Amino acid sequence: MDLNTIRSVARPQSRAELPIWTAGDAWLAGGTWLFSEPQVQLTRLVDLTDLKWPALTITEGGLSIAATCTIAELDSLACPPEWLAAPLFDQCCRAFLASFKIWKTATVGGNLCMSLPAGPMISLTAALDGVCTIWQADGGERKVSVADFVTGNQRNVLAPGDLLRQIDIPLTALKRRSAFRQISLTPVGRSAALLIGSVASVGAFLLTVTASTRRPVRLSFAKMPTADELREAIFLRITDDRYHDDVHGKPEWRKHMTLRLAEQIRCELAGAGEPMSSP
Repeated sequence: MDLNTIRSVARPQSRAELPIWTAGDAWLAGGTWLFSEPQVQLTRLVDLTDLKWPALTITEGGLSIAATCTIAELDSLACPPEWLAAPLFDQCCRAFLASFKIWKTATVGGNLCMSLPAGPMISLTAALDGVCTIWQADGGERKVSVADFVTGNQRNVLAPGDLLRQIDIPLTALKRRSAFRQISLTPVGRSAALLIGSVASVGAFLLTVTASTRRPVRLSFAKMPTADELREAIFLRITDDRYHDDVHGKPEWRKHMTLRLAEQIRCELAGAGEPMSSP
């Protein structure tokens, strides 16, 4: 869609060249949402393309994902064999249920900044202990976990002019055994519940609930919980008012599926049987 209110496009090549943020500005990365509907309030786009951030960087400490990394680039990453959580990359990328055109354009950072409950890059990076680096409009920098970055449906911690620079995934999270569950109302619908569980080397069990809730919810146990312990923890942490409500699923159904998928994940990671498919 043409954005006929845009008067100028800035193309900075470094942080020093980022323009002073004013009302009517918008960051442009992939633009798959930006150009999908009218944006009559915008007058200038700040194109991040010429910053040329490396999409993916594997370091001794883990993985750094640039905010401008596309879904296609993330999906094509050749992960080291010791990254037991590597299947999550493929699973979360495919939770987009998007065309190859979207995959080649949409960005990881854009998915986080949209902050939709069903954002699969939020699910992935929150489950893997991701930490966001934010370039602040005043020239400073701060870090915040992905789980805390999203504060609600299409709400996050970014202030006007703040820019998400990258998401760092620690190696310890990438080495955890994991299990993935996702469900939608329709075969190709938006995620109504997306849960990821993992087990640390010391036996701790971690569960990240997304899509069914307005923001990511993380549950942590020192050891594998029983079915009753897990169920009780979900009841305690996710009260009825925290479940999302839209055309893709009613809160009551999302709650039921959250409990069901969580138990499937617990059984799989506890070794209680073969991995169970989503309902």
